[in-house]
Amino acid sequence: MLTLLTFSQNHLEIFSGKDVNAILKRIDGSHNIWLRCLHFRDRTGTAKIINHFHLDPSRIDMIFNHSFTGIDEDMEDCLFDGYEILTHQIKNREFQVARGSIILGRNFIITFETTEIKVLTLLLNNIQKRHIEIQSWSVDYLLYLISKDILNNYHTVFDYISRQLDDLEDEVLANSGNETTYQKIAAMRQSTRSGRRNFQNLKSLLAMMNYDDIQWISQPVKELFHQELGYQIDNLWQEYQALRAWMSELMEIQRDNIASKTSERINRLTILSTTFLPITFITGFYGMNFKYMPELEQPWAYPLVISIILLIVIFSITFAKRQRLL
Repeated sequence: MLTLLTFSQNHLEIFSGKDVNAILKRIDGSHNIWLRCLHFRDRTGTAKIINHFHLDPSRIDMIFNHSFTGIDEDMEDCLFDGYEILTHQIKNREFQVARGSIILGRNFIITFETTEIKVLTLLLNNIQKRHIEIQSWSVDYLLYLISKDILNNYHTVFDYISRQLDDLEDEVLANSGNETTYQKIAAMRQSTRSGRRNFQNLKSLLAMMNYDDIQWISQPVKELFHQELGYQIDNLWQEYQALRAWMSELMEIQRDNIASKTSERINRLTILSTTFLPITFITGFYGMNFKYMPELEQPWAYPLVISIILLIVIFSITFAKRQRLL
């Protein structure tokens, strides 16, 4: 699905469709453009879009390979950025990640979304309903709005992760050596690592704005990034690191729980072996084939030996319980 937003001082129009040629025909070079490509994996259609905006053909491979690149010194045709955004949706115990690319040019911004980013859908709806005023701005302001909504999305994601970790911590502190609990924490940690790339990209973008020669972002928008998003990025980055540390701590505790449970099982097996060791000795002793064994002729010998064996078992179990080994 393709959605085209064109806007200028006195113009705002949104058009959606699946035909690349029909979308490109509606583009007016005098307007600012946001072209949103959702679940769009047509390589030929992507090539038409790249060619229409006079971008380097190698951008096609960068889009399909999810490259993470800012400004390429060899290709100064746009500001290109690949992203991986955490969402609070869970699939197979892992957080789903929205992937795609953002291309910012002089009067256009193109977003390729392999997975739909719901905050962008909401942003587009708010622009259409005139809840957000963009007509007095250029396309770089859209990059600011997109970045802002992505960061706001992380507040929801981190709140959800915290609640999940609270539940897992209860399981861990119950001293349960359940392997499933460990796997849940490990899966969560693995599926949230992509958030690191997203924050690093945003921090790199923020650092790039300190250069005067970056032509794709105007000074007013640079100031918005630094004033409105700089502090938020740092706070979310610290919160992200704290959550990762929390996961690592829970994994370590759960590893100790599992090791403790394994040790308890080994102790029980050791006590069981110790209990049967003297019994094995007694039965082995009387299993020897000697002619002169006086007990063999005594009627009380068999019940006496059985009684001794039972006393050894009872004594061993009682001793182990008093020592809290069982």
